[in-house]
Amino acid sequence: MRRALLLTLLLAACDGETPPDDAGADASATLDAAAGDDAGHDASPGRDAGTDAGAPIDPLEGASPARLIQGGFAFLEGPHWTDGALLFTDIPRSTIHRLTLPDTVEELRNPSGAANGLATLPDGRLLAAEHENRRVSVTEADGSVVGFATDFEGSAFHSPNDLAVRADGTVYFSDPPYGLDGRPRELDFNGVFRRAPDGALETVWRGDASSRPNGVALSPDASVLYVAYTAAGLVRAFDVAADGSTSGERIFAEGTPNADGMAVDADGNLFVATADGVVALAPDGSRWGTLEVPETPSNCAFGGPDGRTLFVTARSGLYAFDLRVPGA
Repeated sequence: MRRALLLTLLLAACDGETPPDDAGADASATLDAAAGDDAGHDASPGRDAGTDAGAPIDPLEGASPARLIQGGFAFLEGPHWTDGALLFTDIPRSTIHRLTLPDTVEELRNPSGAANGLATLPDGRLLAAEHENRRVSVTEADGSVVGFATDFEGSAFHSPNDLAVRADGTVYFSDPPYGLDGRPRELDFNGVFRRAPDGALETVWRGDASSRPNGVALSPDASVLYVAYTAAGLVRAFDVAADGSTSGERIFAEGTPNADGMAVDADGNLFVATADGVVALAPDGSRWGTLEVPETPSNCAFGGPDGRTLFVTARSGLYAFDLRVPGA
């Protein structure tokens, strides 16, 4: 239906104006037959993001098979491209690693406080969601690591999990109980939080003890906040106002089992790490397909010299796909 509408508009415009685990090591991008409705997308001929104002292009067309960069880790998470390298975390080994392409991996920080998600502030300082320390930390210019968000109204967080940063320094992060490890909770809800540039902290979303807010991501123009909910297997979207506040909570996509970390490309497509692989969703929530990964993926991030590499952390291995649309 979507494609038919676009073709109708194109014909009318005479002047040319246009309005995871057992997937196998030989993984490839596959169309998700489970989509099963008329909102599917046909690939358009090999154009790059932003080169044509016509029908949206399939970001999975021509995707490379998954390639293993390095294995042998305990449990990988938090991929984040910054300063020409990929940072990622090994939670059980409390280590932040740095990948210099093509395959040089070194320790950046150990211990890391069992860091999970990573992000950078507009000034380049590194943020880490630390399970063990129940906080979001920031690494200062002198290398010291200090608290950035340590409590909400005097109560400690459970175990901050993932982060997304807006250009003005507003930080959104999730706080499920995965890293409590038997320690008592101090908050009576599992939440998603917003830290304003002035340090003020507010809740975006509050859920009961069974909820599991996990991955967070922003649309390219930062007007939409996406949050993955692992236990429910879905992604919610929130509208983001100029001041960073959120409204308009809605279900963006369902059928994303074990939804975890996410990444966004320049066309606004959302990539979600799930039990089935990395699911690619269009900005309207319809499904492009799934990138199959040899292990169950936990998170993903765009990077590389041209931004067209999707790095995927998947349990014990770090993988990469070459895609046609760069990251946002």
